[in-house]
Amino acid sequence: VQLQASGGGLAQPGGSLRLSCTAPGFTLDYYAIGWFRQAPGKEREGILCIDNLGGIRYYADSMKVRLTISRDNAGNTVYLQMNSLTPEDTAVYYCATAGPRCGNPSSFAFWGQGTLVTVSS
Repeated sequence: VQLQASGGGLAQPGGSLRLSCTAPGFTLDYYAIGWFRQAPGKEREGILCIDNLGGIRYYADSMKVRLTISRDNAGNTVYLQMNSLTPEDTAVYYCATAGPRCGNPSSFAFWGQGTLVTVSS
């Protein structure tokens, strides 16, 4: 499974971005999709995951209120809406999958190239 994350870029503090995760040539309907990020000089951390039935599991509770995850099965895309961005959100964001359920972050085996989010004024 080759995943692609996109939608990153430069955002102002307090702004919003919507990231997308797609898998050209592969159907995402049956798979859970997790979002992760890695900030400069830091380890990769799990953010949240949406399973194949639309259930959501949060890995980073501190971000919960600022996030909306959704899936468009017709468009074969999973979206991550991030609001109220701060410079601390600057990171490379990745989507990943490991099957239909949202397991622990270490269980995700298939990763895409990340997309860089930079939050700066």
